[in-house]
Amino acid sequence: MNPLGLVLIVAASLIPLYWYFPLLPQHDNLAVLSQYLGSVSLILMGIVQFMATRFRGIEAIFGGMDRVYVLHKWLAVTAIVFAALHDTIDADMQGLGNETFLTDLAETLGELGFYGILVLGIITVITFVPYHYWKWSHRFIGFFFALSAIHFAFILKPFSNTDPLGLYILGFCALGVLSYLYLLLPKNWTSHTAGYQVNQVERFGESCEISLTPTGRGIKHKAGQFAFISFDNKDKQEPHPFTISSAPNDQGDIRFTIKNLGDYTADLAQSIKTGDKAKLSRAYGHFTRPKHTSPQIWIAAGIGITPFMAWAQTLDSKQTAPIKLYYCAAAKEQALYLEALQQAQHNQVLFLLMVL
Repeated sequence: MNPLGLVLIVAASLIPLYWYFPLLPQHDNLAVLSQYLGSVSLILMGIVQFMATRFRGIEAIFGGMDRVYVLHKWLAVTAIVFAALHDTIDADMQGLGNETFLTDLAETLGELGFYGILVLGIITVITFVPYHYWKWSHRFIGFFFALSAIHFAFILKPFSNTDPLGLYILGFCALGVLSYLYLLLPKNWTSHTAGYQVNQVERFGESCEISLTPTGRGIKHKAGQFAFISFDNKDKQEPHPFTISSAPNDQGDIRFTIKNLGDYTADLAQSIKTGDKAKLSRAYGHFTRPKHTSPQIWIAAGIGITPFMAWAQTLDSKQTAPIKLYYCAAAKEQALYLEALQQAQHNQVLFLLMVL
């Protein structure tokens, strides 16, 4: 995780205190605290929606995309906790003006937004919910966030929307809503993908290896990165992320090694065939091989060997520092790429298979 991203998130959450502290002598302190907690919840949800866009530069701020997804999840959980505290602690203040139909509507929308996000957040945490149901329901988080943003804009509060504090929080609301609208656009408008064709499919045990050739200009990647892949098959058009198990080559060919770990991957292994068309996103992730100058220990288990297989293909005679690969598998026959890994060994590279 890139510390820069965490520092920016913490700073974004603390900055409103500069404007909230002067309100403490003028209003009930618990009410001020409640409004601050609600503001932080909106700030974090705005950042969460922005992270979901996968814009270029997000990895530079927060770390590799795999880390971004972890941070995305726990930021959302934190935002829900802050929203729950805001909903629990009375935020009403005296002397802010008369309530109108618009302020009453804003209160109602805020309740709908909070409980909608809460329910969808629980669905996300419950791991046994099928992926396609989770994916469908997850689309509505942005909608409920938009309701929460409207709630903030029109409720009675001890500052104006045009005050620095109001503009600051509305800025994050706008960031989140615009990110959500971007995600609703048709994929062919927003996703920069490269076309590929399946040239070989090999099945072994619970895994399958899919090799692809670019039909035009392929993607650039580094050994150890992953990409989102979708197929033209009717039921396989939803992009899914998989590690690229091959190093870059002059032909631009790419290989994915995928293990049967669920309904989608099980069906994928049976339905994909030579000649099928596919689309690949740009490559993501910072799990790339360190330079030659330092000794290295690689540890892999099961299908986790895929990035190390790509790393092994980049080894050459310039590798002077010792490398030890520890590869754990339940049984020798379940270990992938044994022969290829053993061929990659030389004086400085030692491959060790550990059967559990």
